[in-house]
Amino acid sequence: MNENEPKWLDQALKGNPEAFSSLVQAYQTPVFNLCYRMLGDGYEAEDAAQETFLRAYENLSRYDRQRPFSTWLLSIAAHYCIDQIRKRRMILISLDGEPFLDPPDHAPGPEPTLSQREEQRRVQQLLARLSPQDRAAVVMRYWHELSYEEIAASLSLTVSAVKSRLHRARQMLAEGWSEQETKLYASERTRNERTHSPAF
Repeated sequence: MNENEPKWLDQALKGNPEAFSSLVQAYQTPVFNLCYRMLGDGYEAEDAAQETFLRAYENLSRYDRQRPFSTWLLSIAAHYCIDQIRKRRMILISLDGEPFLDPPDHAPGPEPTLSQREEQRRVQQLLARLSPQDRAAVVMRYWHELSYEEIAASLSLTVSAVKSRLHRARQMLAEGWSEQETKLYASERTRNERTHSPAF
């Protein structure tokens, strides 16, 4: 938490727009990252992040100061993204410990390799099988390191339901990844056999 956050919150609650702008600057990266991992599109993530801060500003008077501001803000972003996902029936996020989809890095550097892009595509296909709430729980847990209790409060679930959803999600992703690996191995083997077969 930024050491100036309590002061910014106090001023923002009194109607100071500059103080709220400081909060936006402090949290625009984590909010954008969550939206990007859930929506999988940079332009949609930017729109979702802007909508998140707009909703936070409009509902700031309802913010419970006993709760971390970052958790409250991320829960707004997650709910908005869930609504968007349900409309278009798809999502692209990533999971700790698995090949992942990173938010776009606009800094100069080497382009992602073909194999990295292929891994990202495969993971996106697997993650699209999860329900929107499961995906939101995964992002909050493995990227933002929220506790089970914080995720439960953010998504209106019980703690046991959060644990169950995360366990099921990891299991589904692991099984799906294994299936893909088997299919890729078989495809590669067939391709090699054709390449090395004698021509008549």
